[in-house]
Amino acid sequence: MRKHNMIAMILAGGRGSRLFDLTNKVAKPAVYFGGKYRIIDFPLSNCANSNIQVIGVLTQYESVLLNSYVAQDQRWGLDAKDSGIYVLPPREKSEGFGLYRGTADAITQNIDFVDQYEPDYVLILSGDHIYKMDYDAMLEDHKKNKADLTVAVLEVPLKDASRFGIMNAHPDGQIYEFEEKPKNPKSNLASMGIYIFSWPQLKKALQDDVLIEDSEHDFGKNIIPTFLSEKKRLFAYRFKGYWKDVGTIESLWEANMDLIYHRDEINLGDSAWKIYTEDITVPPQYIGPEASIENAYINQGCEVEGRVVNSVLFTGVKVEAGAVVKDSVLMPFTHVKKGAVVQRVIVADDVCISEDVVVGSESGEIELISQNV
Repeated sequence: MRKHNMIAMILAGGRGSRLFDLTNKVAKPAVYFGGKYRIIDFPLSNCANSNIQVIGVLTQYESVLLNSYVAQDQRWGLDAKDSGIYVLPPREKSEGFGLYRGTADAITQNIDFVDQYEPDYVLILSGDHIYKMDYDAMLEDHKKNKADLTVAVLEVPLKDASRFGIMNAHPDGQIYEFEEKPKNPKSNLASMGIYIFSWPQLKKALQDDVLIEDSEHDFGKNIIPTFLSEKKRLFAYRFKGYWKDVGTIESLWEANMDLIYHRDEINLGDSAWKIYTEDITVPPQYIGPEASIENAYINQGCEVEGRVVNSVLFTGVKVEAGAVVKDSVLMPFTHVKKGAVVQRVIVADDVCISEDVVVGSESGEIELISQNV
């Protein structure tokens, strides 16, 4: 088997409980986003565009759909010899099947998978963030600094820094302290949960961590503090682009709205950095003669005869004449019947909004509509 300079491991096993019914039967990374994509498309496409050829996807909760989806590695051009996407569920234990006990344990259980590729470096990613990033540029930074660990960081407003894991670093980028959601943050360098480790260093740390009885086997709580205490070389890699954790209904709605209001920051039409996804065979979109559309993302297979304003319509959505869709996200094959009004909501896939029904409001919290109304 060919040796690889760096392989990627994507942590895709979270419950995503704050997305409520969207993750009842589907893992969070498989949730729809942006008219035609799923969240997992973004780290996978970033890997493909960064020329990373081997990717392990570590799945756990409600993973049946996600497993079958990512196994189609030709979608991301990763089906050639010596490349591929590999689904890695928790391993069988002596007492039966278990779960990954933490983010670090997920990698520990797959040390043999990593070792077979003999990588110099391992890239650790989350499967539930929306962003476009060149991991190869981050690797070059890691090599230049002769780092044991490089952590991608995003500068956030200092008033918001207490919501994040904060990396305190010297002017040259070397990290001297990590604080998890500090009350009084010393800096605004928020960890993005994107790490490049030199594999021999990480492998030893994971093997040592297994032996610590009270460890939570977590990168933020255990592995990174251990690296700091052992005076290893940790560096911050400052990311300047768009990044969003879509862990709540409101943040998922906001990220979809960013496609409309901040297209220069997260342009999905950028041919230089494509986001690859499943290509569903459906007819072209149809816009009726009486339709009114203002500032909207409308995907293939949609039929619009009503009014759509500041909204994202996924594949196969129908908006009948006299219906109004405003400031909303309609997931695949939603049907809004005539006279209905939909505003400031996310409508789950295959949901029907009946005639003359009003859902959502012009102000207040974003609602999730997951059943027929």
